[in-house]
Amino acid sequence: MCEFCHQHGEGKKWYLQAENYAQDLLSDLNRRTYIQHFFENPERLKKNIGLLDSLNKLPVFVQAVVKPLLINRQKRKHYGQVLPIEEIEKIFGFINSVVRLPCICRQASMGSEQRYCYGLSMEPGPDTEMGRIIRSIGADYLTGPETSGLETVSPEEALNQLREHEKKNMIHSVWTFVTPFIGGICNCDLNCMAMRATGKAYPVMFRAEFLAAVDIEACSGCQACMRACHFGAISYSIRDEKASIDPLKCYGCGICRVLCRKDAIALVERSSLAEAANQW
Repeated sequence: MCEFCHQHGEGKKWYLQAENYAQDLLSDLNRRTYIQHFFENPERLKKNIGLLDSLNKLPVFVQAVVKPLLINRQKRKHYGQVLPIEEIEKIFGFINSVVRLPCICRQASMGSEQRYCYGLSMEPGPDTEMGRIIRSIGADYLTGPETSGLETVSPEEALNQLREHEKKNMIHSVWTFVTPFIGGICNCDLNCMAMRATGKAYPVMFRAEFLAAVDIEACSGCQACMRACHFGAISYSIRDEKASIDPLKCYGCGICRVLCRKDAIALVERSSLAEAANQW
């Protein structure tokens, strides 16, 4: 299991522990201040990616020292984990409200409103503490052409929307706002700052507790899964006309399953494969 499971889940999946969504965590002044600063300035995220580009140009020995320090800081502040849709269904089993809101990452990278983020709360009803914090900011990015402000949806509606996002090749991830408080679920693609950072060898999210595996007998060799994979984990053998998945690169998002026409891909527990069990 990932280190957050040991630190914040007592050896169980940390994102399935209701206390990590508890609203009393929002009474912490440092956490509230961090959330406000996070949503106030989308341009800050774009600047951070620019700094990361500069960091990647530094000598390797400097990167070896600096990157672990930055990643550890990120884990304390705002870190995520990839989740397949089955795990999100479990989360929605105990969450009391879901609010859809614009993605601040895409606002920074694309300059347009894209409603791919979902705020989670143990509070019933639309007026959650997280919502009140965000509304108090008055950030311009909360108002866009699709609808204004925060949009309350039922867990059932959110799940249907997430399944549609999968068809658009987006992976699901859950995120902290000053760890261990979990504030939301995002749907990431290459327009997302988190994906771009992770692709630059600066991971800001753990891999899932799962791995994708190909049923060779069922695989038709269509290569749809390979084109869908954001992490370069899937390859194709011309000789065998089959796809294969590198467990050391797989993030376990499960998106490849959605596009497989033969249902030849399934998820297995990461812990079941020794070589990838501690690969996060």
